[in-house]
Amino acid sequence: MSEARPIRVLVADDHLILRLGLVTLVNGETDMTVIGEASSGQQVIEFFRQHRPDVTLMDLRMPGINGVEAIAAICAEDPDAKVIVLTIHKGDEAVYQALRAGARGYLLKDIATDDILAAIRSVYEGRRCIPPQIAARMAERIRHSDLTPREIDVLKLIAKGFSNKQIGDRLGIAEATVKNHVVSLLGKLGVQDRTHAVTLALERNIIDLEDVDVDDPGTN
Repeated sequence: MSEARPIRVLVADDHLILRLGLVTLVNGETDMTVIGEASSGQQVIEFFRQHRPDVTLMDLRMPGINGVEAIAAICAEDPDAKVIVLTIHKGDEAVYQALRAGARGYLLKDIATDDILAAIRSVYEGRRCIPPQIAARMAERIRHSDLTPREIDVLKLIAKGFSNKQIGDRLGIAEATVKNHVVSLLGKLGVQDRTHAVTLALERNIIDLEDVDVDDPGTN
């Protein structure tokens, strides 16, 4: 009787040391093997398209095409694709977007190595792997209304310290329209002021720290 074929795993992370650590971890198991590595979202999509790994283990923060976009592209081509997110992002928006895109598992990078291996086996066998704390964040996110793309644009510029007029000038819309967007996004986030909106948006991973990097708003 021949031995079962090992689980074929694609490891995707833009940090070389972490990626190599995951490769070593997976290849140390007799029932799984790494068949490829990727350091960008585009590489993930291209490798998946060519080799169809059994399980893809990937980060959300990737250069170029981000993790959520890569998951969505992969799952659009193969609805049965088995993708596990392994990330530092624990905000409910990050969880929501990844699972909505089609991820079957969502793990934080401080998880025990044995749990990563168990997740690969579980997802390969057709189950989902969403730890209780992640499921709770997902449930919390579902309670909130989606911010529109324009509201997120406005929020990012609020995070940079722009006034409503400066935001309007930057986005090419009227100051009154900006004010309406601000009122709407504050309501959806359930906060009273712009500072709290930015703090909560960072906590929930609606925006990233890069969005807070201040470029000169000028003196409009």
